[in-house]
Amino acid sequence: MKKIFLLLACMPFLLAMTCEEDDEVICTQEVKAGLNITFKDAVTNEFLSSGVTVVAQDGSYTETLEAFPQSDIPVFIGAFERVGTYTFTVSKEGYQTYTSELVILTADVCHVIPQNFVVSLQPN
Repeated sequence: MKKIFLLLACMPFLLAMTCEEDDEVICTQEVKAGLNITFKDAVTNEFLSSGVTVVAQDGSYTETLEAFPQSDIPVFIGAFERVGTYTFTVSKEGYQTYTSELVILTADVCHVIPQNFVVSLQPN
């Protein structure tokens, strides 16, 4: 009887020790873009990609985002696995320049958490 009581008393400690091993996080090898931005013409609602320039800035760090064709919707991506507080500026001939509000990119244990945006550009 004493052995059963001792075993029951020790059980929470034994379970706690084994849970640590079960909590191991396995991360994927993929690289994630923190910024994923799609642009539309504010009047026609058509997607824009040709001639669009997107520059993201976090303090002194700047990066020109690349267009990534994702099915029929062009997406500009960047800030790969990089947390920070960004603004992005968009320019395209025939449209007003757009500057975003502050965008805060965070990460979980494995990757940056992607932020998705759809921006309507106003024609001149």
